[in-house]
Order: sequence, then structure tokens, then C-alpha cells
Amino acid sequence: MPETGPLPDGRPALRRCVAGDPEDFATNYWGRRALLSPAAELASDAGPAFDAGLASNAGPAAFADLFSLAAVDELLSRRGLRTPFLRVAKNGSVVGDNQFTGSGGVGAEIGDQIRDDKVAALFASGHTVVLQALHRTWPALVDFSTQLASEAGHPVQINAYITPSESQGFAAHYDVHDVFVLQVAGEKHWTVHEPVHLDPLRNQPWTDHSKAIAEAAREQQPVVDAVLRPGDALYVPRGFLHSAKALGGVSAHLTIGLHTMTRYLLIQELAALAANEVDLRTALPLGFNPGDPAQLAPELEKVVALFTDHLHTATPDDLADRLRRRTWSGNRPAPLAPLAHAAAITNLRVGTKLRLRPGLNHHLVPGSPSAAPASGGTPVRLHLPDRTITFPSETVGALAAALTGAPFAVGDLPDLPPEDQLVLARRLMTEAVLVESPA
Repeated sequence: MPETGPLPDGRPALRRCVAGDPEDFATNYWGRRALLSPAAELASDAGPAFDAGLASNAGPAAFADLFSLAAVDELLSRRGLRTPFLRVAKNGSVVGDNQFTGSGGVGAEIGDQIRDDKVAALFASGHTVVLQALHRTWPALVDFSTQLASEAGHPVQINAYITPSESQGFAAHYDVHDVFVLQVAGEKHWTVHEPVHLDPLRNQPWTDHSKAIAEAAREQQPVVDAVLRPGDALYVPRGFLHSAKALGGVSAHLTIGLHTMTRYLLIQELAALAANEVDLRTALPLGFNPGDPAQLAPELEKVVALFTDHLHTATPDDLADRLRRRTWSGNRPAPLAPLAHAAAITNLRVGTKLRLRPGLNHHLVPGSPSAAPASGGTPVRLHLPDRTITFPSETVGALAAALTGAPFAVGDLPDLPPEDQLVLARRLMTEAVLVESPA
């Protein structure tokens, strides 16, 4: 069963996806059970927008502040999208990209730009339009995904499915990531069944179990059999079978996928660390037949013993370093306006208000002062998704305060005089760790 770590206070993005107490969801539903959240219950729980200043409260029950049918038309006709930001499907079959892409025209020497006229024709003939990676292309969803990833601790992706009346894009299947469905427009009938393969990994697609899935969808009692209307939400854990059909008009919903990290991921990284063990890198005997169990048995015994020793000597620090590099790049932090940020660095003064860049994964490792003050002690290390930067040991208190996520003014950090805080803040802004805080 999945376990739950500490959740950020408020969890405003998660509250947009599930009704009731987020702690109850984390304990009793996450990875275990599907959950239908009616619009009325979400509306009563939603509270303020997920990040003040990033989205309005207008129409929270219908998710109008996040996405709309007008947004679909704008993305398809005016944003210059290219593949793979769009898929088109009908009855489970995906259409080839050449049926809805074409030349970008003069001054855009590309051949795979979305053709709005071709998409319109396909949609009119009953095809489902899938806008992919909206967490990178639609501003409100960029901000929302950043917030949700911070709250959930797992990388987030967002797609939108736009389906014509009485049409079905995909038959019963399962996903290899957890999903929140937010119904944006129209009505869609959802059917969810228990898994035929529990907690599938990313290399265990539903097509490996297509016969069992078809049988379960046909014969088993569903755990959810409901029509989603604008403002309703549905949580579907990975592995749970699901299918949906639009009813009576155009349907649009957001599929928010959480790419869950598993204990198997830790095993993979522990195995990768084993490459540092010389005895595990030793060649197998000359003439070795890997298909012969009799030859394999003594080597397997040696490998099990060596790998067991490796497991006993591996440290959390070693594993964390690998996991940072592998997982922290799964979601980018909040967008950074390059010109405005450069101007903010130039204009930085004592008293300027700053904050941690939202959604930036980081880990601060304190240094240690030296008995000989002139040596400066062990530096403080700040691990970021793509690099590690170091600072003098005496900056640890100021760094810890600056990285809490709460806004602060340069000059108000502990343990450093204002002029040194200014130097530290400028370095952190140059590294895109701190950004100017809204007034």
C-alpha cells in the first residue's frame, strides 16, 4: 500500500481535484481507490484560488479559470503548436500526424505545424482531439501544475481531451500514472473498474493485458459509473480500468497525470549504484551460456552475495543524489521572464522583496565551521535539479530563511549584515533560485 508523506499546508491545487479532507484522500484513496468529487462539493472546498494573483476565482466550479473550449480553439489556431503537442484518435485508433499537420509557411521552415482546417475536419467527423503537455503551453495550467507538483511530490503532466457528441476516443484501458479528471465542458459518461494488473510500472502498458481488460470491462461491476458535468472531478489510480463517452454535445476534460515514484525506482537506482562495485563488473567465464541454469546457478549465488553486501553499504545520501538527478527534472519550476528577471537583478537593493522561485526542487546541506576561522570551514551545498552550488558556511542561516518559500526583504535575513545579504541575494537570483516577490 502507498504511504503518505507530509503535505504542504492548505494544498490549494489538490483541493481543486478532490472533495473533502486532503489528508483523508492521502490516507484512504491515494493509489487505492477511485474517487468521484461532485462540483458542489469541490466548490464548497475550493477556497481561494490556488495561488493569489495567478488565477481568479471566477467560475471555480467549472474550472473556467484553468481551461475552456475557447482555449482549445486558440491553441489549435493561433499558438503555432507542433507535434507531439496534439494527438487525434477515434475508437481507440490514433490518426497519423500527417493527417493534421503541414508546413508552417514563409519564415517558419518547419513541416509539422498543426493545421487548424484539418483538425476541424477530423473533429467534425467524430475524432477526439488530445492536446498534450498543457502544463508547458497554457499559462493557467503551467502555474497549476507547478503548484500541484509541489504539493504532491510527484511530477505532473496535463492533457486535454475534446470529444464530439456521442463519440468515444479510447476503449477501456489503464494508465501507468495516477489521474485526476477535471470536467471542463459538456458531459461525459465514465466507467471505472478494478485493476487486472495492480500498480503497473511504466514498462507495463495496458496492451500487455488487453484480453483481461476487455473481459473485466464487460463482466465486472464498475466501481464508478457516473456522468461527469462541468466542475466535477474524478480520481483514477494507476492500473484502474476506465473508459469514457461524450453525451449530447462537445465534451472537454483535463487529465492531470501524476507520474508516481515507486519503491521499484529505488531498486533501479540501487542497482545503478552497484556499478561502483568492482566485483560486480567482473566478466562472466569464457564460454558462459546464459541460457543454461546449471552454469547460471553459481554465478547467481555470487551476484546475490555481492549485491547484498552492496545494499548494506549503500547510503541514503548516495541514493538521494541519484534520485535528484533522475526525478527533479520531471517538472520545470515556475516560468521565469528573462528580461524582467535580468532587470530585477540590476535593480536589486537592500529592502527589495524576494522569494524562492515556485516549484523549484532544492535541498540545502549545511556546512560546518572550522576550528581555524581563517579556513572558512566546510561550504554549504545547495542541490538543484541540474547542478550543485556552494556558499560559505556562515551563510547557512540566511540561506535556510531565504529558501522557506515565504517572501522576505533583503536585509531581514539572519546572521549576515545587509551588504552581505545583498551579495547572497544577487548570487541566488543569478542562479534563478530567487525571484522578485509580487508587491
